[in-house]
Amino acid sequence: MSTSSLLVAYRQPPEIFPMREADLDGIAALEARVETFPWTRALFADSLAAGHLAWVARQGSCLAGFLILMSGVEEAHLLNIAVAPEMQGHGYGAFLLQQAFTWATSQGARQMLLEVRPSNTAAITLYQRQGFTEIGRRKNYYPAAVGREDGLLFSRILVAEIQA
Repeated sequence: MSTSSLLVAYRQPPEIFPMREADLDGIAALEARVETFPWTRALFADSLAAGHLAWVARQGSCLAGFLILMSGVEEAHLLNIAVAPEMQGHGYGAFLLQQAFTWATSQGARQMLLEVRPSNTAAITLYQRQGFTEIGRRKNYYPAAVGREDGLLFSRILVAEIQA
């Protein structure tokens, strides 16, 4: 789905801002609304302190979602992404991912990696629609109500190698 077709899902595209310390309470509250085992405010603060790319998406005064991305040598790792429940299914997650692809490519990343719970079928569908493919499984990666849940490892090629 192209960015232009995403804009049809909502009246105006969300505005994207760098995440700041002042956003952390709202980010942690949104995370707690969408995750059974949410990141803490301290984890978000640690990501900011580490220099990870962190964005918030706003629709007017409403916090629509956020994204945290870590870059490495020729790859980017999506650490966390969330969209407010009332805004899910309207293109915000895809819009955030498109922003992440653009930024990661500009930083020299050739691929993007992420982990997702097998039980998070909505996220898996979003990732697959955005060109991610499953490349592995991390056993017992996530906490669960009983025991642990595996994490599916997904990858998306951002820039193909130039063949000589």
